[in-house]
Amino acid sequence: MSDPSKKSTTDMLGDALNHVSALVRNEVDLARAEVSENLNRAGVAIGLIAAAAIIALTSLNVLSAALVAALTEAGIDGGWSALIVGVVLAIIAFVLLGKGTNDLKLSSLAPSRTAKNVQRDANAVKDAYDDK
Repeated sequence: MSDPSKKSTTDMLGDALNHVSALVRNEVDLARAEVSENLNRAGVAIGLIAAAAIIALTSLNVLSAALVAALTEAGIDGGWSALIVGVVLAIIAFVLLGKGTNDLKLSSLAPSRTAKNVQRDANAVKDAYDDK
């Protein structure tokens, strides 16, 4: 191995630039991977919202049928049981919609780990130059 104290300024500057370049490439790769992971989670959240919409439409149909049955049959059990099913489906749709919208918040899609790593790297570089 060569002695670091015998390196020329040009060599040390070249090494520093190579290290910074590698660091930037690694951070860009990390950001790309994190954004991809967050987009996959967003896709799942959109699926939950679509499922909530389908269940909500089904519950509206059931609730409508329950109301019609309740009005036409005036208190016969068939209408009330359809009403109970419709309410249960509406509650399920509400829960799925809430979960999906929470998963789609912009703060959950941001590459937070990459931002922390960049901040840590910047502090390390700053500390290294402050020590000299």
